[in-house]
Amino acid sequence: MFSFNTMRPRQVLTQVLNFGLILSTAFMLWKGLSVIADSPSPIVVVLSGSMEPAFQRGDILLLWNRGAETQIGEVVVYNVKGKDIPIVHRVVRRFGGGDKALNLLTKGDNNLADDTELYARGQAYLDRSKDVIGSVVGYIPFVGYVTILLSEHPWLKTVMLGIMGLMVVIQRE
Repeated sequence: MFSFNTMRPRQVLTQVLNFGLILSTAFMLWKGLSVIADSPSPIVVVLSGSMEPAFQRGDILLLWNRGAETQIGEVVVYNVKGKDIPIVHRVVRRFGGGDKALNLLTKGDNNLADDTELYARGQAYLDRSKDVIGSVVGYIPFVGYVTILLSEHPWLKTVMLGIMGLMVVIQRE
């Protein structure tokens, strides 16, 4: 049976530092992807069925925000003022561009109406430079379902983090 009493302080410190290294590496990878993609959130998970059949609930989307000339038919991820959950929908109309601000109207593939009801009060269109997080350039099917489960069942987060922490501390080299 494992016991902390059997581990020397140096071993405990090594395991704690290894755990910190894993966390900091994950954070640096996320920030690096953010800089490369020019997006505050370069990877998002589809949370609803509004984009079916193109994207299913639980798909992971890879975003790119370096091309500001978004075209009709392109799938974008945007934030609405006052809400913290990004929305994944397709551009159905665009206004402006060039010297003028590019405004977009979006709609979910599986929705009957456009997104004007989802936008902030008084907002008729999305401002490409302010509201859009990025355009979808790739996806990984269903891998993000773990994220959905963790957000729908908060106790799973605690269990998973506890198991991960315990594994790092127990692991011996």
